[in-house]
Amino acid sequence: MTLHENEIPVDEPLIRALLAAQRPEWAGLPLSAAGAGTDNTMYRLGEDLLVRLPRTVDGGRSVRKEQEWLPRLAPLLPCEIPDPVHRGTPAAGFPAVWSVHRWIDGDEAGPKTVRDWTAFGNALAGIVDRLHRVDLMGATREDGLDWYRGGPLGACDRWVGRCLDDCRELVGGELDVGTLERLWRDAVALPESVGPQVWLHGDLKPTNLLVRDGALHAVIDFGALSIGLPDAEHATVWDLPPDARSAYWNALDLDEPTWTRARAWAIAVGASGISYYRHTFPAFVAECRARLDAILTDAAAR
Repeated sequence: MTLHENEIPVDEPLIRALLAAQRPEWAGLPLSAAGAGTDNTMYRLGEDLLVRLPRTVDGGRSVRKEQEWLPRLAPLLPCEIPDPVHRGTPAAGFPAVWSVHRWIDGDEAGPKTVRDWTAFGNALAGIVDRLHRVDLMGATREDGLDWYRGGPLGACDRWVGRCLDDCRELVGGELDVGTLERLWRDAVALPESVGPQVWLHGDLKPTNLLVRDGALHAVIDFGALSIGLPDAEHATVWDLPPDARSAYWNALDLDEPTWTRARAWAIAVGASGISYYRHTFPAFVAECRARLDAILTDAAAR
């Protein structure tokens, strides 16, 4: 599945060649596909390891962030997070940095894996609260830790407008794009958040939340790790059932302006996902559609 024009082709022989050159003790271990997202491809290596390769050379920036910061953040968080055990370097056939992480057992959060969605929402809120309270350790956005989701909404207004126009053309008969645009405009019109900048995971959607024994156990995929304003961190709660969303909101005691801006970020990511991946990643487009549907249902009930 190719998602980007400048994507680096990856297959099992390439990964084995990388391992043979850089970690020969692992080169003969069993290797199997373990999923792929919009930015990375993953392979399980043996029982205990995960090979994580960026889809593009530019994606190496996110890999470096994980390699540098996850070991420092891990002792400070109340859940398991990825543990990089090898910093892969560019090589013939793969001109980007890559990683090997320790494998984390667990299932994606969903109706078949989560036992109690209220407890799940509370647990996720606790992780977010702890992450946002972690000292920045001298890091700033200028240290390669900037990302649009930690900045001001207004800076994204033009491209979000284009993505909403695309949605109107592509799915306008099935989604109330006019209401989504109004909700976006309502948030842009608010004063920008003036809270302190914090550590942000950046993409706390269900596929990045692992469940064990019915409860939230681990948070994975810190490729969007950044420092910035916290509003966008809350956007992915519209990917969760209402019980989890309400528990999360109440646990963090979020005010209406923060909720309105978080919802706008959810609209931005959902609309851009439909626009960009409409021909290449139908499963992700379906996720974006479901998120926007949840936003509309939630807005109608408030």
